[in-house]
Amino acid sequence: METDIRTQLLSVAEPEYQKFAASLIPNISNVMGVRLPTIRKIAKQIAVADWRTYLDTAQDEYFEEVMLQAMVIGHVQADLDELLKRIAAFVPKMDNWSVCDSFCAGLKYTKVHMDAMWDFIQPYIKSDQEYEIRFGVVMLLNFYLEPPYIHQVLPLLDQIKHEAYYVKMAVAWAISIAYVKQPEVTMPYLQNNTLDDFTYNKALQKITESYRVTPEDKQVIRSMKRKVNKQTSAPKQTSS
Repeated sequence: METDIRTQLLSVAEPEYQKFAASLIPNISNVMGVRLPTIRKIAKQIAVADWRTYLDTAQDEYFEEVMLQAMVIGHVQADLDELLKRIAAFVPKMDNWSVCDSFCAGLKYTKVHMDAMWDFIQPYIKSDQEYEIRFGVVMLLNFYLEPPYIHQVLPLLDQIKHEAYYVKMAVAWAISIAYVKQPEVTMPYLQNNTLDDFTYNKALQKITESYRVTPEDKQVIRSMKRKVNKQTSAPKQTSS
């Protein structure tokens, strides 16, 4: 089955798109050049067929093969225990922001199992692995930035002290979305937190880039920026 899937993916790969897609994810070099809507279409077909056999035998050589698994897991129907096992088995395969973020966005059945999924992602947030943490953080920003969870989310984000670039960017992104959705809750946190300067300023920047924030509020947010030494504050992007 996997051989057929790889052949199918390669048949719809686009050389010019491959160059563009590879440029967006600097730490990987195994991109075929298949557009995400095409991968999603194939994933939906697998999800209504023998998806268990597919996931049990799927190969991980190409970016698109891993992305396809991510999308299939988001589309399948199974009981919660099986879904959690599938998610847990997949998380270690993530080695870039694109697969991680698409995977999280596709786990829409989280909305039906909010408490169980909340408990499930906690160990990832406390992990020391870059993409395990990012997985936990992106799950939070996708599904848990509303009451009552947001009051627990902000302290969790504040406790993350990992130096990896894609962790810091995820935390900044989550805080910016929290502000857009719940400014009354998030502003006190922005005024009193233990974030490093890069993450804090990046969160403010992302807030000011949102069309849902008023010009007046953006002015206030800009005035809160910390002055830092640019040469020492920005984390380096990792190769894994």
